[in-house]
Amino acid sequence: MAVAQDAVTGSGAPAATAPGFSTRLSARGAFLVSAAFVAGLLLLSELPLLDARPVVRASILGAALVLLAWSLLLFGVLRRGQTVAFEVALRPQHYLQACLQGALILYWGYHWREVYNAAPLIVAQLLFAYGFDSLLSWTHRRTFSLGFGPFPIIFSLTLFLWFKDPWFYWQFVMVGIGLAAKEFLRWNRDGRNTHIFNPSSFPLAAVSVFLLLFDATDITWGFLVAQTEFYPPYIYLAIFLIGLPGQYLFGVAPMTMAAVTTTFGFSAIYYAATGSFYFVDAHIPIAVFIGMTLLFTDPATSPRTLVGRILYGVLYGATTVWLYDLLLDSNMPGFYDKLLQVPLLNLSVKVLDRIAASPKLAALDPSAWARTWAPRRRHLAYMGAYGAAFAGMSGSGYLGDEHPGQWTPFWEQACAADRRDACLNLYLLHDGFCAEGAAWSCNEVGVMLAERYENPAVAKAAFDRACALGFAAGCDNAAAIVNGGAFRHDVPTAADYRFILRGSKGPIAETAPERLYARACELGWPGTCKSQS
Repeated sequence: MAVAQDAVTGSGAPAATAPGFSTRLSARGAFLVSAAFVAGLLLLSELPLLDARPVVRASILGAALVLLAWSLLLFGVLRRGQTVAFEVALRPQHYLQACLQGALILYWGYHWREVYNAAPLIVAQLLFAYGFDSLLSWTHRRTFSLGFGPFPIIFSLTLFLWFKDPWFYWQFVMVGIGLAAKEFLRWNRDGRNTHIFNPSSFPLAAVSVFLLLFDATDITWGFLVAQTEFYPPYIYLAIFLIGLPGQYLFGVAPMTMAAVTTTFGFSAIYYAATGSFYFVDAHIPIAVFIGMTLLFTDPATSPRTLVGRILYGVLYGATTVWLYDLLLDSNMPGFYDKLLQVPLLNLSVKVLDRIAASPKLAALDPSAWARTWAPRRRHLAYMGAYGAAFAGMSGSGYLGDEHPGQWTPFWEQACAADRRDACLNLYLLHDGFCAEGAAWSCNEVGVMLAERYENPAVAKAAFDRACALGFAAGCDNAAAIVNGGAFRHDVPTAADYRFILRGSKGPIAETAPERLYARACELGWPGTCKSQS
């Protein structure tokens, strides 16, 4: 009974919000409501900034026509004397999540402007979501509740997976999948009829499976989304702070804390055992950290009990680790690791709460000492524990902007010591920097391809690129690979440091050589401390 009581008094889903406004609408009234969203899409499609994006414009027009056709069909049914219910219900979990995710999107977009370029596309998805939700609700049960519900869905899609312009129409399909799952995939839980799946994570998982099966990741921004979310400074701290209001109001901190500490703990153990970093440039990739803070923690589709939520978080962290390895071993992109498992975890919540209620685990329930506390006071205690853990992980240097796995000196030493996957990770880092324009990295790629991977043809192309970028060693090595002879290494130039010092962050604006060498000295590049003196 103690566990059940805890579920009722602060660790469960938010209580249903009574409608602030409710009325009955005729067929004409319902049509006008839906038509307003259609009109919004039509107006949006006429924006001049879409002139250069014809597929996006056509996709928005197509979405508007689908909603209009559905509205006309529904109007034909309702005009036979039926009415529908129209409610306005502003649920705190929806508008708070919208504000928190919106703040993160704005911060991220400031450092990767493709997000701001997608602003009209985000608005289009919101209009479509409202129109689709109204028509689906009235078609299925004759009641539509207007609120902020679509915002967390659309903002979650923006934070994790969106389609490039030539395939943008799939974005509307993804929105429809999420809303349909919320409407039709339901169960009885604690005496309430509620949706089973997180309406944000279900479409992300479903579309991720589709993309993996058909090897179609390139039609999305998925990889760049996961990469560029690390661009803003102090991004881990920003996400931690953004998550606090939801943790205070809805008690979701135990889930996030369990997921974060599980993943960080595994990464730390892996590093201690192998001398290499599991996730290469982070103990917890930034997109995974966002998922642990703002995606899988939906209070309506997660466990009610404290122990259940801790188990739920541990499972999310553990499955993220496992999926990352599984995906890479299957030659698939690893960034799907935080998306695929959430629907399965949603299905497990009843079982997890039953396990939490078992006598053995009930005796170990950490909240037992605070049964008499008010829910928000317990939430503050959970937040305090998570805050202490976050401070410790950040202070270690392995959760934040300065993770050493971003830069080549660590991997050069690890490769020389033959640490697990270190040479491959070093090669991949150099290959990325070479593609961006670092001549030194192009030369290093060529040497590794020639000496370690025995691929002289591709090595010659890398040397040629280094030479074309003005790196003398690259020119010498391009000749050596044809005529025979030893390959030559050289130190990076100031021009190279503009690329290689960025690590996994965004482009560096600094051009002054003395400052670039000073930064390189801080990060351990050999010889750079002398260069600045």
